[in-house]
Amino acid sequence: MKKINVLGLITFIVIILVNLPFLVIIPSSFTAAGYLAFPPEGFSWKWYAMILDRPEFIDSFWTSIKLATLTAILATVLGTLAAFALSKYKFRGSGYINALMLSPLTVPSLIIGISALLFFTRIGIAGTFTGLLLAHILISIPYVVRLVLTGLSSFDYTLEKAGYMLGAHPFRVFWDITLPLVRPAIASGMIFSFLTSFDNVTVSLFLVAPDTTTLPLAIFSYMQETLDPLVASISSVVILLSLVFIILLEKVYGLERLFGLNSQSH
Repeated sequence: MKKINVLGLITFIVIILVNLPFLVIIPSSFTAAGYLAFPPEGFSWKWYAMILDRPEFIDSFWTSIKLATLTAILATVLGTLAAFALSKYKFRGSGYINALMLSPLTVPSLIIGISALLFFTRIGIAGTFTGLLLAHILISIPYVVRLVLTGLSSFDYTLEKAGYMLGAHPFRVFWDITLPLVRPAIASGMIFSFLTSFDNVTVSLFLVAPDTTTLPLAIFSYMQETLDPLVASISSVVILLSLVFIILLEKVYGLERLFGLNSQSH
């Protein structure tokens, strides 16, 4: 019993520490003062209204959404195919290929950003949306590969063989048997890819141009010049949109079903 209480206390402390920035940022965005302070001084919506007067934040937000969406889709497709090949087919050198696919997780983001800049400059796509997209796919694929491989580790391939023996087309077997069983892992990989792309600063810093600036970099640039509650209001809007996304995901699909959780098992 004492062990359970200690673990519960540790979990509670971790949750508080993780969410503590939200408890500071959101109230600070409503301050009436002209500087960032906590606790906030007074109450005002003016910093939210000022977002509409800064088109660079709105444009960079839509750039980040577009970039993260394309990254999530392409990284999920490529990473899932790679994971299936590595899991289902054992061939010479598969271990090295697996290590290569996961290598962006071990290489510092700074090195990846510099390397991408040098390579993309040689082929003429540095500072373009295409170059930025390719770099984000590179750093996102390892999450998809790792999560899908984990999901496939307990997959029973005899279910596929049974489908083939019953005369089902390979695509039908994949769609009706394989995909439903590994969908939680694929969905998790897609979400991680989206968040990795949307939140990335280090790699994007070397590859952006004025017309491809992402929201994190726009906030970073603004903070270098001025530190006022406008930064807190923009961050609060992003937090709110993320919360709305999670709520809609829960209402439409169900987080427990999406991630393969079963509350009854606890």
